[in-house]
Amino acid sequence: MHKGFYFLIGAQFASGLADNALLILGIYFLNEQGYPGWWAPLLKFSLTLSYVFLASFVGPLADAFAKNQLMAWMNALKIVGVVLLVAGAQPLMAFALIGLAASVYAPCKYGLVTESVPPRLLVRANAWLEVTVVLSVILGIAMGGALSGLSEISPRLVLGVETQTLPAMVGVVAIYLMAAALNMGLRPMKRVGVIVPLTWQTISWRAFWKTNQRLWRDPLGGVSLYVTTLYWGVGAVMQFAVLLWAQQTLGLSLKGGAYLQALVAIGVITGAYLAGRIFKLHAARQALPWGIVLALLLPVIVMVTDVRWAIPLLLCVGVAGGLLLVPMNALLQHRGMQVLSSGRSIAVQGFNENLSVLLMLATYSALLAMNISLAWIMVLLATLLVAGIAPLCLLMWRRS
Repeated sequence: MHKGFYFLIGAQFASGLADNALLILGIYFLNEQGYPGWWAPLLKFSLTLSYVFLASFVGPLADAFAKNQLMAWMNALKIVGVVLLVAGAQPLMAFALIGLAASVYAPCKYGLVTESVPPRLLVRANAWLEVTVVLSVILGIAMGGALSGLSEISPRLVLGVETQTLPAMVGVVAIYLMAAALNMGLRPMKRVGVIVPLTWQTISWRAFWKTNQRLWRDPLGGVSLYVTTLYWGVGAVMQFAVLLWAQQTLGLSLKGGAYLQALVAIGVITGAYLAGRIFKLHAARQALPWGIVLALLLPVIVMVTDVRWAIPLLLCVGVAGGLLLVPMNALLQHRGMQVLSSGRSIAVQGFNENLSVLLMLATYSALLAMNISLAWIMVLLATLLVAGIAPLCLLMWRRS
């Protein structure tokens, strides 16, 4: 790997660390301010809005500027969102601004990977990136949980709103600054992408919809896009379901639930590592049966009432997810680079995956508001995964 790739990995880690810590602190902030429990998924919902509504813009934007510099500016925009939150802005509005920055950051990040790594190393590069992403999730969630625990004993501070989270938010801002510094220090890599001027034609929804259709119609690109879209929608609900299950069934605090949530991420790291060793790009579809394994594990989670059984179960859920996601992601990026361009293909991927996240989180919040039990919600998730992936597995088996 070119040394610039590792600068990219470091910048991604720092930014992801702050993002995940901030989400846990945001949930603590909502609880502190007296918001009802079903508001928590809406934080993720507002983070995701820009991925969908700005999808036609973020891909061309990533292709029109130096990606490392644009990533640094987006970390600065995230800092603005944190400041607005503690200054008294509506929480969903502040998180929507942070989500806007993240929606631009994503095609830059993945675009740099596809531009710097040859196809034969793309699965391995994705494994590296996925391990880094998940490490940032683990440590970010753990850090957010630890900081929320410290907030309970820290003196009450005031800046726009009465909150105990201000010292923790200052720590998050410092990490965003570190990520921006790493972005700015990133040197050009071996395969520099072509800068495509930003024009009205390139950012119009009509042009974006055509690129979206091209990727969906590609035989390999469409399958991988379908699987990752389904996976991220289910994964977004799982992120909050684990926290709720830990508090309701296992009797843990938000801090304890965050640590359990991090176990899933540890499993994903293991699965990502194994995927990088087992699967080659041309055989990425052989990872599809792991989606069925993941689906079968979901209803089992809510039946567990002992944390000693919860730990290995959550690890297994993460391993299955990593083994499914990494090969599908690599295949999707490879086909996207060939069919479209690095920035545009990642924007299409982000649009579909995050539209799935929006729909699934909105449904999850609505089900919670209607007092539907978590057990039934997990059964619905499992049914959705099986119904979505089983036909693909059957088709692959018939062709083999």
